[in-house]
Amino acid sequence: MNKRRPSPKRHGNEAKADAGKRVTLARALSKLGYCSRTQAEKLITDGRVSVGGRRTTDLSRWVDIEADRIAVDGVTVTAEAKIYLMLNKPRGLVTTREDPEGRPTVYSCLGDADARFLSPVGRLDKASEGLLLFTNDTVLAQRLLDPETHLGKIYHVQVSGIFDDAAAARMIEGVSEGGEQLRAAHVQRLRSGDRNSWVEVELQEGRNRQIRRMLDVLGFECLRLVRVSIGDIELGDLPKGAVRPLTEAEIEYLRRRTALEA
Repeated sequence: MNKRRPSPKRHGNEAKADAGKRVTLARALSKLGYCSRTQAEKLITDGRVSVGGRRTTDLSRWVDIEADRIAVDGVTVTAEAKIYLMLNKPRGLVTTREDPEGRPTVYSCLGDADARFLSPVGRLDKASEGLLLFTNDTVLAQRLLDPETHLGKIYHVQVSGIFDDAAAARMIEGVSEGGEQLRAAHVQRLRSGDRNSWVEVELQEGRNRQIRRMLDVLGFECLRLVRVSIGDIELGDLPKGAVRPLTEAEIEYLRRRTALEA
């Protein structure tokens, strides 16, 4: 019989800590925008984190995110100002901070933005273009990536050949590829020429290379793939390779859609 993994020790009303100011130490570092929760756990187990001047390696340690002094390598961690950016990702960049193969990354587009703790929300593969969000708000980022949020993403896709209504229906119905059932929420042809078509595809799930895989099953080659919106956040006329901050209205919209207070 498998032994049940013990839960972190809680005292008094700490069982409701996630709803208040008291959280686990790793979560505190994440909420403060210092690093991801996984990175925080490693810092803690490596003995690099202290609370109130005392080092701890206890992953079950609870702290008051406003009252306790938390430090990494002796340097006090304070809440980072929240940053929310939109990038019009050019083709040919990989969505990662550092690439082992030395390929150019999306971080080369961020310019003067403080990118130390900025992370992309989701990914676009090397050959894809368009709307990519960056933030150091780890809580919001995690909620945006949660399938339960149902935040649709719209792509404009150029495909080889003439894309007809039957192909659109197949994508909505779903196709099987690599042991996965892949579906689109909505598909419509935007325009067609003699040799290729432009198609609008909406996804509400984030499978790896999902649109390309679906098109391949249907016998179409994906020539270009551009993400043009995430929910009501639109790429608009932002030039390729350019970055802009999200507006207050856009940030409030994302927080409202992810059930966070504005």
